[in-house]
This record gives sequence, structure tokens and C-alpha cells, in this order.
Amino acid sequence: MKISIGSDHAGFEYKEIIKAHLLAKGHEVTDFGTDSPAPVDYPVFIYPAAKAVEDGKVERGIVLGGSGNGEAIVANKVRRVRCSLAWNVESARLGRAHNNANVLSLGQRMIPREELLAIVDTWLDTAFEGGRHQHRIDLIDQLPVG
Repeated sequence: MKISIGSDHAGFEYKEIIKAHLLAKGHEVTDFGTDSPAPVDYPVFIYPAAKAVEDGKVERGIVLGGSGNGEAIVANKVRRVRCSLAWNVESARLGRAHNNANVLSLGQRMIPREELLAIVDTWLDTAFEGGRHQHRIDLIDQLPVG
């Protein structure tokens, strides 16, 4: 799978862990930065990672920050992106199963390192359930922008 990834300084360490994990599993990863833990402004790195999903350059995206909140807000500004914020395995599973989330937002300060990759793998491996959830996705897609 082709996956974009982007973070600010507060998510940099986990971004690097996830990127290595994804590459080891055979995924193609496009890294939109940042490239160090030096302070940066997260929209600069999150927007392009989400935009790559909208543009069809990647199938999914992962964005990271300290809490993941701001990153989710930025990603959800992009049309056709449904970014879910996950702080545990169950929230990651539900983001895919019920919301067909194509971008995952994670907060490095909120997630213990030993749970990180289980959250990512659950999100990647969970299928969208469709059914009653598809109608809700259709309603979201019909909402006006702005």
C-alpha cells in the first residue's frame, strides 16, 4: 500500500518508528517531514500528507503531533479526507470500520510506545464495514465545503 506520513516536531520520533515499520512490511511510504525534533509549524507538513490522499498519490495517510488534535483538524480541511484521531487500538479500529478513515492522526504524547505499532497495524488491517455506515459517509461527502 502507498502511504503518506507527516509530523511536526512533537510527533517526529513516532513518525520515524512508524515509517521504518511500514517499510519493513513492504509498504511504499512518502514522507512529508519534518526531518528533526526541532520546533516547526505542523500545518506545513500535515496538509501535504493529507493532500496526497486526496490527489490519489497514496491510498492512506498517517499524521502525527503531540496530541494529534491539530493534525486531525488540518487533515480534515482536505476534501475527500476522513481523518480519525486514535489514541488506542479500539479507536483506530472504529475509525476504519465505521468511518472509512483514510488518514490516521496520532499523538506521540498520548500513546505509549509499546501500543503504537498495534494501533497502526489495526488501522491498516481493518476493513470498512459499509452497511449503515456507508450512508453516513455519503452524507458527509454531500456536506458543502466552507
